[in-house]
Amino acid sequence: MDGSYNTQDAVHAADATESVSLIITHHGDPFTLDFSPECTISDLSAMIADRFSIPPENQKFIISPRIGLVRPPFTGLSLPLSSLTDKKIVLMGSTTHEVAAIDAAVANAKSSTARRAAALRTGQKVQPSRQRDWQKVQEEAQYTFHTIRPLEYLPKPDKSHRFLKRLCDDAGIKASMRKHKFSVGLLTEMNPAEHTTHESRTLGLNRNRGEVIELRLRTDAYDGYRDYKTIRKTLCHELAHNVWGEHDHNFWKLCREIEGEVERGDWRHGGHSVGQEEFYNPEDGGIGDQEADHGGWTGGEYVLGSANTSVVPTTSGQDPLNRREISAKAAEERAKRQRDVRESASQESRNEQDSPPT
Repeated sequence: MDGSYNTQDAVHAADATESVSLIITHHGDPFTLDFSPECTISDLSAMIADRFSIPPENQKFIISPRIGLVRPPFTGLSLPLSSLTDKKIVLMGSTTHEVAAIDAAVANAKSSTARRAAALRTGQKVQPSRQRDWQKVQEEAQYTFHTIRPLEYLPKPDKSHRFLKRLCDDAGIKASMRKHKFSVGLLTEMNPAEHTTHESRTLGLNRNRGEVIELRLRTDAYDGYRDYKTIRKTLCHELAHNVWGEHDHNFWKLCREIEGEVERGDWRHGGHSVGQEEFYNPEDGGIGDQEADHGGWTGGEYVLGSANTSVVPTTSGQDPLNRREISAKAAEERAKRQRDVRESASQESRNEQDSPPT
């Protein structure tokens, strides 16, 4: 047989005379091919190329027992197929489509490796400092929200926890708290139903100058969350109550200062595209008939909307803001953070001493 062999020739010849049937296994799947008795391994290769789009140069046959591995080129090989009827034949080879996919994957891998190498070469031009700013690390461990806690009895508390954690880790918030030395025992969410009247909706509360800060994370219908930047601005407002209780000139001056620091901190760290944020709510204006609070307060629950605003005990079924529990938890978290910072500083110091001079 020459290169102009047509697979139909073998089929017609097989119909005219007693055919030779071979079972070929490819990728674990067996299939049967019929040939005329005079066909050779070259005819088998041509038929596989025609029917399965596996080029001859990609084909290899493992024939057992005894014959072994048969490689291309197959043209001119005199191995008759009639001698293989009692053999196990395994075809190894990739289709043209599979080869193209592998070539594309290899090209992508090479391109990715080249980009990483270029990035590494660029990064080598500026050697980073081996010294961490341990004063900043210690201050961030001290001036922070020592405990964050969602309301477990409301839907999806894990999502509320992510919201609070994002506020806690916000670069602008961290920078402002460090500058003003703000330390908050507990950052938690408020239940909208307990802080809504016909006249107003409370967005945030600050108890005992930073012992507890509550934020209205959820919509009134509990079907979603308020806009992140609106709540972050409310948090700036509540942090200002760590210093000033009344909404006087001093309070608003500090509040605007904190807001500016937070915005600048967010700008330096790139921020996020608002359309991709988990807590982006473009319909949340944040002001209107809603109020951040009526000033800093002490103990109990702040009741809005009455002529004689008063302090009363909490009315929820549980007391998540127990003062003794909060103080103990905050002290525990603060001690743990400071201990972790000291251990990290000690470990890095030991690593630098063990490192050979460059």
